Formats: sequence, structure tokens, C-alpha cells
Amino acid sequence: MKQLSEADLRRIAVFQRNEITEHHIYKNLSTRIAGVKNRRILTQIAEDELRHYEVWKRFTGRDIAPGRFRIWFYSIVSVLFGFTFGIKLMESGEQIAHDAYSKLDGATDEVKSIIRDEEEHEQALITLLDEERLQYTGSIVLGLNDALVELTGALAGLTFALQNTRIVALTAGITGFAAAFSMAASEYLSTKSEQGPKNPVKASIYTGIAYLLAVAVLIVPYLFVQNLYLCLALAFAGAIAIIALFNFYVSVAQGEPFRSRFLEMTGLIVVVAGISFGAGLVIRTVFGVEV
Repeated sequence: MKQLSEADLRRIAVFQRNEITEHHIYKNLSTRIAGVKNRRILTQIAEDELRHYEVWKRFTGRDIAPGRFRIWFYSIVSVLFGFTFGIKLMESGEQIAHDAYSKLDGATDEVKSIIRDEEEHEQALITLLDEERLQYTGSIVLGLNDALVELTGALAGLTFALQNTRIVALTAGITGFAAAFSMAASEYLSTKSEQGPKNPVKASIYTGIAYLLAVAVLIVPYLFVQNLYLCLALAFAGAIAIIALFNFYVSVAQGEPFRSRFLEMTGLIVVVAGISFGAGLVIRTVFGVEV
């Protein structure tokens, strides 16, 4: 590589810091992950990142400390949401690094080798990432989708039919609790009949817990806020937040498109809630229900 400019040296220092940081992240994850094959692959990637660090060090001529916050952040994310999500979230920034490497003036074969290594990392990770919780994503989707669609619709109808936040919360809570166990039982029977790799009990638990969490988020506003319509608006905001967060998780962990999934689930909720809104208003008017 020819004489580097100050701008290139500053850029390389950033690359060097990133490599040593990712070395520590992969090394930490390799001690926590299950399976000999998984640990071996992560350990190899950690060693590659360290080698890349040494390459950049020859250009800067100095040691650079790793980003402690990034190490802590991705370690915590991986513990809370699974190593699949943590690693893929981190790897999503690799393409930016690839583009930045290629912009260096007079890139050497060593730099090109680093780029190839980074691309190989992504391929290795695709074969590595086989995590139990991702096998049950369909069960979680079933629980969340049913809870959000059914309960937002029920809340809209109950809000306009009953006109009392406490009674709406009580009715929706009982309905949601019963529906969660019903959905869990249905998922158990469905998974058992498929005779696939998923455990029916675990599938039912994932479905039931997802349903109950969604129910809790939706009815909480009715327990603390007196204005009926504000409660309904907050319930809708909570539903959309759940949809956004879960679909972001799936889009990162499984590489699926975020926008289409998010819009589809949100559209279903809006349509069902709109119909239920009208039904609640009609029932209240026709039957003269006053609470």
C-alpha cells in the first residue's frame, strides 16, 4: 500500500478497533454456546478477527483498545435474545466494513484477504446458527398474531359496548386468559400431529406465553387510565409496538423482510378492530346496553 493519508490512517484505526472488539465478542460467545461444532466455528472466527487486527496494526503502528460498550452490549443482547439474533445484528454492519475497506487508497492483497474472510464468516454463521428458540418462531407468531388480532378487535368492541375501563379490562383479561390456554392446547395437538422435530409441549408453552404477554400489554392501559378512547389508542400503540419489535427480531435473526410482515400484521389488526368497533357500536345502540 502506498503512503497513506491521515484520513486513511484514521479510518484504519476504526477498522482495527472494530476487529479487536469483535474478537472479544466472538470469544465470549464461544464460551457460552452449546455444541462443540458451534464453539469451534466461533473460536475460529475470533482468531480471524484477531489476525485482522494485527494486519491493521502494522499500518497504524499502535495497539488500540476494544470497544468495551459494544462487547457488553452484544453479550447482553445474545443472552437475552439468543446468540443468533446477537451475531446477525452485529454481522449486519459487516457490509459497511466491506465497502469501507475497498475505499482505501491502493488496497493490498492483505486487505482483500480480510474482505474474503469477512464474507466466509457470514457463510460459516449461516451453517452455525441453529437455535432452539428460532425453531419455535412459528408458535410465537401464532400466539402473538392471534392475541393481537382477536383482543384488539375485542377491546374495540367492548370499549364502545361497555363504556367502563375496569369492566373492559376485566372482560378482556378473562377472555384473553382463557384464549391463551385454548391456543396453547391447539398448538400442542397441532405440533404433535405433525410429528416434526418440534416438541409439542415446548411449542404450546411458547404459544401460550406469547399470547399472555400480548394480552397484558393490551389491557394495562385500561387499568391505569380513565379515558376510554385514550385507553383504546394506547392499546393499539402497544399492539403496533409488539408487532414492530417482534418483526425486527425475525428480520434480523432469520433474514426475512421486515416491511411486508409488519404491514400485513398491522393491516389485519386495523381491519378486525374496525369491524369490531362497528359491531360494538351497533350492539350498544340496538340493545340499549348501558353500563
